[in-house]
Amino acid sequence: MVGLSQWFVCYTFYMSVIDDYLKQIEPEKREHLERIRKIAKEIIQDAEEAISYGMPTLKYKGESFLGFNAHENHVGIYPYGGEEINVFKNKLSEHGYKFSSGAIRIPYDKPIPKSLLVEIIKHRINRIAD
Repeated sequence: MVGLSQWFVCYTFYMSVIDDYLKQIEPEKREHLERIRKIAKEIIQDAEEAISYGMPTLKYKGESFLGFNAHENHVGIYPYGGEEINVFKNKLSEHGYKFSSGAIRIPYDKPIPKSLLVEIIKHRINRIAD
C-alpha cells in the first residue's frame, strides 16, 4: 500500500504546467482545451508540454507545434506557423471559422472537427521533421 506522502509525490510528478494552467480555466471552457490537447497527444504521445506566450503549448523535437487558450467567446488555436493557416484557410472558412496569419478562432458552440485539427497538426509536425 502506498503511503500518503508517496502518493503525493507520484501525483505531483505527473502534473504538468498545462494541468496547472487548466485548473484556472472555467470548467465549460476547460473541456474545449482538454479536447484539443487530447487530440494532439494522440498524434504526438510524447509531446513536451509548456507554457509559451502565456498559453498551453505542445512541442515536438523542441519546437512548438500547437498552442491553445480560452477567450471570452472562442478557443484560440495557434499552430506556430502561418503556413498551416494558409494551407487550411479554405477548410477553415468552410466551417465558418475566423483566422489571422497566426491564430484560428473556434467558437465554443462550433468545435473544430477532429479530422481538421489532425490535418493541421500533422502538417506542422511534417514541417518540423523536415
